[in-house]
Order: sequence, then C-alpha cells, then structure tokens
Amino acid sequence: MSVEVRLVDPLEALHSTRDEREDAAFRVGLVVPQSGPLGLTGPSALDGALLAAHEVNAGGGVLGRPLELVLVDGGGAPERVAAEVRLLLDAGVLEAVAGCHTSDVHRAVEAVAAGRTAYVYTPPHEGGSRLPGVLCTGIDPMAQLGSAVGELTIRHGLRRWAMVGNDYIWPRSVHRAAAGLAVRAGARVVLERRIPFGAVEGLLEPLLDELRAARADALLLSLIGRDLVRFNRALRRSGLDRRLVRLSGALEENGLLALGGDDTGTLYAAMPSFATLAEERRQDLAERHRALCGPWAPVLDAYAVGLYDGLHLLAALAARRSLAPSGLLAAAGRLLGGEGARRAPVHLARAEGLGFSVLS
Repeated sequence: MSVEVRLVDPLEALHSTRDEREDAAFRVGLVVPQSGPLGLTGPSALDGALLAAHEVNAGGGVLGRPLELVLVDGGGAPERVAAEVRLLLDAGVLEAVAGCHTSDVHRAVEAVAAGRTAYVYTPPHEGGSRLPGVLCTGIDPMAQLGSAVGELTIRHGLRRWAMVGNDYIWPRSVHRAAAGLAVRAGARVVLERRIPFGAVEGLLEPLLDELRAARADALLLSLIGRDLVRFNRALRRSGLDRRLVRLSGALEENGLLALGGDDTGTLYAAMPSFATLAEERRQDLAERHRALCGPWAPVLDAYAVGLYDGLHLLAALAARRSLAPSGLLAAAGRLLGGEGARRAPVHLARAEGLGFSVLS
C-alpha cells in the first residue's frame, strides 16, 4: 500500500461517496482551525494529523484501506462548522470525525455527530458529560490546573489572582476551577474578565487599568490564539509582564513564537506536551515529523500531538471494528488499558526566550 496521504477537500468528498468508489478509502473528517481565533495553531495540528495518517498507511491502513483526511476548517462560527460536518455525514462520505478546535465548535459538532459516528476530540476541554460516540482524549480544567495554580502560588508567594479569558465555554470552566484552586492555595481572586473573540485589541487599556487597580500579582490567561498573543504583547508594552506571574492553559510553542518569545521568567504554561520535553517518545515524534515534513515545518505543539494520538487511537479502534457510537468509550478504555479515554500527564513549563523549560 502506498504511504501517500490524501488531504481531501470537502467538495471533492461530496462528489465521491463510499459506495461509488471501488477502492474506498477510510475517510475521516478532520476538523482543525485554518482561520479564526485558533488559526495560528492550524498548520501544526494539520502536520500532526498528516504524520499520524502517514504512519497508519505505512502500517497497512485501516483494515487494508488507505486513511484519507477530509479537511474542514474548524475556525469558523460553530454553527457553520457543524453544518459542514452534517453535510458530509448526510452524504455518507465519512467513517469518523476527529478534531482539535475550540469547545464551542466542539459542542456544535457533537450535536450533529453524536450517535451517528465516532467523533474524537483531542485538546484540553471544559469537562462534563458527552453524548454517545463522542470521545474526549484531552484533559479537563481540574486535571490541567490542579497542580500548577498551587505550585505557582507557593513558589512566588502569590496572594491576588486575576483571570482574563475569552467568553465561551472553556474559559468559564477554567475560571471556576482556578478560583477554587487559588483559594485552596491561600490566595484569592480579585478580578475576572471574559472577552469576546477578537475584542481584546479594543479593550486593552481598560483591562490593564483594572489589573493595576486590583493590585493583582498573578494572572490566569484563558485567552486563546491570537487574542492571547495580543494581550501578552500589551502586557509587555505596559511593563506589567514583569510584575505579574502569568499562567496559561492555552499557550504553546506557536503562540510563544508569535508573541516574539518571553524572557521575564514569569510566563508559565500548563499543557500535556512541550517540544522540549525530555522524553524519548516526544523527541522521536519530532524526528519523524522533520523527516516527513522537512526542517522548516512548524513545531508540533501540544494540540498537534494530541491530534496525532487521537487519529492513531481512532485507527486502532476501527481496526478492531469498535467504532459503534454506543460502545466507543468502553472500547477505548479496553484498548488503552483503563477506564475511558487516555489521560495525558500535565507539565508545567516556563517560557524562556522562544521556547519552554519544562519544570514538572
């Protein structure tokens, strides 16, 4: 079998249904942001998916069928992304769906995919229950921040946490979890603000004034993508970047590069994976990525690694004929040797220049 990976346009997929093709590929709807708030992470996530598909095909494909990816831009409005996924499902051109996108898009896609097909969602998520056939392989806010908030509060002697995030489902859950964790560590929350996507630029000065007035010494950032970059740049211009210990559950290597790096020693991220993680598996993955995509390919960030793992899990479940929505969670638990989906470890890292130094 060829190890070439086809990235299929949705319109092409709609004109070539499974029943009409003699050598039907195993097609997965790949919902990743190519635009929108998380667009800067899209190239890395796409590379992670292509690497996984390449490896699956090099191993014989899915039950002898080549794995193909039907790319859906997950950076649009939730209802528009969900409508495109629904159209592909209605046409019978997808065997499954996988993606890394915002939680509001996730909930919209879940509503059209649940009970119809397997849908694997891989980034950190807001927690809560899921509909049949929906498998979340990422981490919830308590798992992601449970150690980081307390560790930083103690390490830096923090007493006054502020929280600034985008106004949608994931930051709301993150803020609820972080508030309790801060109190447990002996601090308190003195400010919370949530901002619509793309509105950060127009609210920078009022936000900075509020941070000064609240006398915050720590800042939880649940902004994402370009909003996270813009706000950190504003903090740098104001000098608050050196006065505030900042923690993010969304900052990864591509965002740090877009920010221009950070040398304050006060910017931290809590994520399942970092490119500098001194683990053999992580470094081997980076080498295989460079070999496939070349030395100038974007760094594989935590989102990309999660999607890579999610596609391999999806292919393994399909090989065992275990993609039925009603039994997907149990099948994944059996395959992974535990209950439910994979639970990735969480690493706390400090930004140092253009990269991260992993602390724990």
